[in-house]
Amino acid sequence: MSDSRNDRGQQPALPEEAPVRRTRFSLILLIPVLAILISGWLAWKHFATRGPEITITFDTADGLTPGQTQVKNKAVTLGTVQDITLSKDMRHVNVKIQMNANSAHILTDNTRFWVVRPRINGASITGLDTLISGAYIAIDPGAPSDHYQTEFRGLEAVPGVRSDQPGTTFWLVSPALGSLGQGAPVFFRDVPVGEVLGYTMPPGGEGPIVIQVFVKAPYDHYLRTDSRFWNVSGIQVGLGAGGLKVQMQSIQALFSGGVAFGLPDRRRDLEAPVAPANSVFKLYSSPADADSARYHQRLRVATYIDTSVKGLAAGSQVSMFGLQVGSVTAVKLQISSPQDKPRVRVEMQIEPERMMPEWRESQLAQTKEYLAAFVANGMRASVQSASFLTGESMIGLQFVKNAPPLALTYEGDVAIMPSQPGGMDGIMESVSTITDKIAAMPLTQIGEHVNDLIAHADGRLNSREVTQSLVALRNSLQHLDTLTKNANQHLPELLASLQGTMNNAQSLLGAYGGDTDFHRSLQGMITQMTQMARSLRLLTDYLDHHPSALITGRRN
Repeated sequence: MSDSRNDRGQQPALPEEAPVRRTRFSLILLIPVLAILISGWLAWKHFATRGPEITITFDTADGLTPGQTQVKNKAVTLGTVQDITLSKDMRHVNVKIQMNANSAHILTDNTRFWVVRPRINGASITGLDTLISGAYIAIDPGAPSDHYQTEFRGLEAVPGVRSDQPGTTFWLVSPALGSLGQGAPVFFRDVPVGEVLGYTMPPGGEGPIVIQVFVKAPYDHYLRTDSRFWNVSGIQVGLGAGGLKVQMQSIQALFSGGVAFGLPDRRRDLEAPVAPANSVFKLYSSPADADSARYHQRLRVATYIDTSVKGLAAGSQVSMFGLQVGSVTAVKLQISSPQDKPRVRVEMQIEPERMMPEWRESQLAQTKEYLAAFVANGMRASVQSASFLTGESMIGLQFVKNAPPLALTYEGDVAIMPSQPGGMDGIMESVSTITDKIAAMPLTQIGEHVNDLIAHADGRLNSREVTQSLVALRNSLQHLDTLTKNANQHLPELLASLQGTMNNAQSLLGAYGGDTDFHRSLQGMITQMTQMARSLRLLTDYLDHHPSALITGRRN
């Protein structure tokens, strides 16, 4: 056993106790505390700003990416796509979106969603900015509503009207859609003021098509209850008095179609009230049809044509002196019996307001009297060509010269107007009449007589009688020439002698003087000799200029 004492026998000294220092707070400990605080704040912010989770059903998820595709309104982010799954029937896709907390109040039954992608619709191109930034889901809150919901059916096309765009929606009815489509423009005096929102087919496919259009403010106040819409799609080509005319509303209307409306032409239509929202209008095929719609009164007239009516159809014009006064409503072939000749019944509607600007309904009977008087004075209906380029025909009301008097008849309440061939048929009938008259002429006998005359002409000219006549005529002309020369030589001498005789007679008359019978007889003889001398002078001058007068006589 060891001894703890030292060599001197003393116990060793105990070591001194080390001083203990007080521990200070380390800054390193703040790092986890701050991390915990920041994490808590982020978690609180995440849950505080976290909005509801909604589901939108689309036909396709083209362009959508989970975690990247955003929901935007006016370039403000309102949510982000979290997940995309297929529906159970494999026909649609369900897009789950985490919305922001401040967007919960706009999730109602009026909210609409659609995917913004690059689209080409007619002549308009939209969504080009998504080529760089990628597709996104747009939202339209719609009208305020208390029906909150989290499941929506997405739109496959961009809606034509947003909830924050002022304007009015109207409806058009048309028998055919033509080239109209969603997004087609609406024009007012060539200014685009709206667009076509869509169309609805009638149940069963029968009946007119209903087209929904939107007109922006303030142009919607220009629509009156009597306003008219017409189709301006494509290119209109016409051949008129000014030549070939090509009319196109716009490039957009050429590709996607379009409709237009205008102010009424009459003052009483301008006094009509403004059309309310969701008013229904008829869509006319052309501006001419829309203009005809402002004439409300119709006079039913028909005529029977027994020549070709090629190019004539319902809607063709009825004109008088080149101005439209009505339109054709029906063209029907009628065969009454095997003994009767087939003919075409053309039914028309005469619009008295076109002929009488201040026409009133009380003047309908007066209009019928005018029509009966016109028929009695020779007015007839005929088929005429409206355009040689398109082959279109029309009914022309014209007055025929020397036409037999006819009366206007009626079949029920339809006035029957007499007709006559017109256009090319009328020309061919006139040519046929002239041909019949020429065929009735005895051309064969006339030709035989002419041939006989030509055949015997040489024999008659070479006959003895004609030769003797020509010889006698030549001798007569020679004698006439000799006589003319002698007359020119001797007539001056004869006139000089006659003048001397007259002088002597004047001297003798002066010598006898007095009022005796001899004096009066001598004076009368001198007067007659003076007249004879004047006549001989005139005769000499005339024969000098016209020697052939001795044979042919004097010319008047």
